[in-house]
Amino acid sequence: MKARRNKKQIPSFRKLLKTSKVKLENKLKNKQFKQQSTLKKYRKEQRKLRQAVKDAVSKKPIPLEDPREKQPGKRIETEEEEEEEALPLDMMDEDDLQLMRDLGQRASFLTRDLSSSEPVHVKKRKHERIIEKYEKIPRTLQTAPEKELIHLLPIKDKSGIIPQTREKPVTDNNQDEEDEEEMELEEEIIEDPIRELTLEEHLIERRKKLQEKKMHIAALASAILSDPESNIKKLKELRSMLMEQDPDVAVTVRKLVIVSLMELFKDITPSYKIRPLTEAEKSTKIRKETQKLREFEEGLVSQYKFYLENLEQMIKDWKQRKLKKSNVVSLKAYKGLAEVAVKSLCELLVALSHFNFHNNIIVLIVPLMNDVSKSISEMCCEAVKKLFKQDKLGQASLGVIKVISGFVKGRNYEVRPEMLKTFLCLRIKEVEVKKDTEDINKPKKFMTFKEKRKTLSRMQRKWKKAEEKLERELLEAEASESTEKKLKLHTETLNIVFVTYFRILKKAQRSPLLPAVLEGLAKFAHLINVEFFDDLLVVLHTLIESGDLSYQESLHCVQTAFHILSGQGDVLNIDPMKFYTHLYKTLFKLHAGATNEGVEIVLQCLDVMLTKRRKQVSQQRALAFIKRLCTLALHVLPNSSIGILATNRILMHTFPKTDLLLDNESQGSGVFLPELDEPEYCNAQNTALWELHALRRHYHPIVQRFAAHLIAGAPSEGSEALKPELSRRSATELFETYSMAAMTFNPPVQSSSSKRKDEVLQGDAFLNEDLNQLIKRHCSEVATHLPLDFSRYSTTSLRRLFEKKPVALCKLHQTGIA
Repeated sequence: MKARRNKKQIPSFRKLLKTSKVKLENKLKNKQFKQQSTLKKYRKEQRKLRQAVKDAVSKKPIPLEDPREKQPGKRIETEEEEEEEALPLDMMDEDDLQLMRDLGQRASFLTRDLSSSEPVHVKKRKHERIIEKYEKIPRTLQTAPEKELIHLLPIKDKSGIIPQTREKPVTDNNQDEEDEEEMELEEEIIEDPIRELTLEEHLIERRKKLQEKKMHIAALASAILSDPESNIKKLKELRSMLMEQDPDVAVTVRKLVIVSLMELFKDITPSYKIRPLTEAEKSTKIRKETQKLREFEEGLVSQYKFYLENLEQMIKDWKQRKLKKSNVVSLKAYKGLAEVAVKSLCELLVALSHFNFHNNIIVLIVPLMNDVSKSISEMCCEAVKKLFKQDKLGQASLGVIKVISGFVKGRNYEVRPEMLKTFLCLRIKEVEVKKDTEDINKPKKFMTFKEKRKTLSRMQRKWKKAEEKLERELLEAEASESTEKKLKLHTETLNIVFVTYFRILKKAQRSPLLPAVLEGLAKFAHLINVEFFDDLLVVLHTLIESGDLSYQESLHCVQTAFHILSGQGDVLNIDPMKFYTHLYKTLFKLHAGATNEGVEIVLQCLDVMLTKRRKQVSQQRALAFIKRLCTLALHVLPNSSIGILATNRILMHTFPKTDLLLDNESQGSGVFLPELDEPEYCNAQNTALWELHALRRHYHPIVQRFAAHLIAGAPSEGSEALKPELSRRSATELFETYSMAAMTFNPPVQSSSSKRKDEVLQGDAFLNEDLNQLIKRHCSEVATHLPLDFSRYSTTSLRRLFEKKPVALCKLHQTGIA
């Protein structure tokens, strides 16, 4: 007969997936319970066996028949009665009955105590003399320790089952250890000694190993790039090389693998975010191509996740100075590995801002922006700036801003200022306003059928229908994000930025973060809500008056105030005269030394204060600023002078009546007071721009060109007009273009030609003979100390000077300079 076929089939993988979690847990519990019960039974049998063997060794056997018990005849009769009740006697022979009686008298190995010779089925009697049995057992003194026994398999013969045991041999630990040491020494003697390599041979061997590893990495990477979907499993093989154990090349190989994996992920990662599949999607039948794509996406996401975890662990090991058990990488090499890991994370932060685990990268990068190591901090800050600049939508920028704001607050504002300076790179030019959102992205209105019938012919209606259909398809296929969503993200981002700024202004005014905060407020001030303007201006003026700020910080305060007033603040009735006065009196703090960098901020402030607010600026104020700026241009670097003269040119075009400063005729009463700090009351209309004649002889050719242009009245046409490359640029652009950061003049300055002289005069030959005699006569006279009274002569000279006209002073200046 054929064997019966088992119809029960093995359940498929999909059926197993459908099995509920509870059912699987119940199956596991049942399996564990069966194993435990089986183990308990086995232990119980072993315990019985050990007890039986122990009793058999220690007790003395008792004869099978005790004469003090009942007579055997009666016992046999009772046994026969019991057997008659249990077995049908008519079905058994006499030989079988005799065999059963004999078996009843024999001892069973598993069901009775081997030390006794009593029948198996004899019941224990209550009146049994237990004490007498116990007294008959021979006593042994426990002088020696009990020997451990090893239980062997029992032997069965005619008489029954005989248990077999053997004593466990006692081993001397010390002797074993000595024997092992002797064996190891013998093996070491037998083995050939390893030849020590020289330094040169060691380097050659290391170079060979490193070359082999490089070839292996290159082969894996090229295979993955050639066909990512088919070779996605090789990513795991390449990632396993991050755990390289060869101490000669471990650090170098790990660095190479980190960089290789980073470039691979940048190349093979799709341009969309991969989401996990739902249960319904997993259960549906799909094509082979779709299944292959799913496997590729799952493998890519899992390997990318493990890769990021490996990078995070490297950074943690460096931070904690934690040495691994394998001791393959030294503590000094941890920093190099950590720097490569941070660089890879920065690259992935910028390149894969749309992909999975981007928020995890942000959480890793933001604390490193405040790291003690300057190189790592700068690397992370530059990556964040790059992300802000290239993020058009604003989703990634919002995630970074949230983490930075929480980090700054958690550290109690004790962070590097560079963290907040990254906010300046945000691409936010407008935010969501109610009146603006109504006009954004208005849906295109198509003509109704009635309107078409009234206005269009039949052929025109046909063309119009096809055109509208095409436009609808284009609108649906458009992949760019809507402007409304973009504005919403920008608004939320800017709210978090302003919350961070206002917290620092309120709680940490003496923090080193204040310059970055003021600079950020100056950039985004036009986007601040009007409700905060009054309070913010009061805070800025208080900071300026406190005197705790540096010069650049005070300039940022002025710049922020005028940015606020130039935007939505036009509707407010606020007088910013105190900010004008502060800037006017602090202009002379600029010089060709350390504060030359503040010239750029001054140029921006002047543009906002005077040019953009031309209707609120009086002529006296404009004249005072033009005069002071010309004086300032004499003692700053050439690029600063060019920027200041360009600002004066714009002011002379903005305020045409300021050309009176080019004339030597006075325009009113009073005398110009250059030392006065109030621009409205210094009588700047009674002076002239004599500084331009000095700047006309400046060593820098561009400064000479600007000075000559302003002396001619800043014409837009003619021989004294500026070239387009100078006239079309703003003052700030000219300041940066002709910068001297490279320690060279731009353009190069011509060296002055020295006249060759035949005779070289030395010493007294320079002096006139009469003057030389006069000097000798005065030097020979005895010096007499007389009291000097300058006040008497100074008052008379000043009185005579003021009686003369100021025009004479201007002429004196011009003739003296010319």
